[in-house]
Amino acid sequence: MVEIDPVPLLRILQRHGVRFVVIGGVAAISQGYPLPTEDLDVTPARDPENLERIAAALRELGAELRVTGGERVSFPVDPKFLAGSDSWTLATPHGGLDLVFRPAGTEGYDDLKRDASETELAEGLVVAVASLRDVIRSKETSNRIKDQAQLPALRQTLEVIRRRERERGEEPT
Repeated sequence: MVEIDPVPLLRILQRHGVRFVVIGGVAAISQGYPLPTEDLDVTPARDPENLERIAAALRELGAELRVTGGERVSFPVDPKFLAGSDSWTLATPHGGLDLVFRPAGTEGYDDLKRDASETELAEGLVVAVASLRDVIRSKETSNRIKDQAQLPALRQTLEVIRRRERERGEEPT
C-alpha cells in the first residue's frame, strides 16, 4: 500500500480545473484533527464538464480501481463511466483517492461547498475544504464502523475550534 501524499493529487486535480471539496480525513486533519488518514477523499461536482476534467486528471495520475485485498484493476477512465457510480475507490502512485459524489448525510458538492473554507494545504495550494461540522455530519450518517469510531475525537476537535473562536470573539462554526 502506498502512503498517502495528498498534495500531488490535489495539484493535478487543480491543474485540470476539477471543481471539488476535500472531505474526510484530510479535511479533518487540516482543521486540527490529530489522527492520520489512509487516503484522500474528495467530492467533485458532477456536471458533464467537470466529469471530463476529472477523467483527464485521473488519466494523468494513472488511476486504477482499488479492490478488496489491495489489488488494482484498470478501468475506462471516461466521463460516462465515472457518472455511473456515486463513489470510486482509486489507487494512484501518490496513494489512495476516493471520489465520493454524494457522501452520506449530504447532497454532494453544492451542499458541501456552501460551508467549505478555502484552505492553503501546501505552498500555493489553496483548495475548498469541507467544514468539520460537515465531516462529522457525514460520518454520523454513514454505517461504517471506522467512521463511528472517529466521531468522539472529531467532536472534541470541533469543540476546541469553537472554544478558540469564542475566545477571539468570533461566531463559532
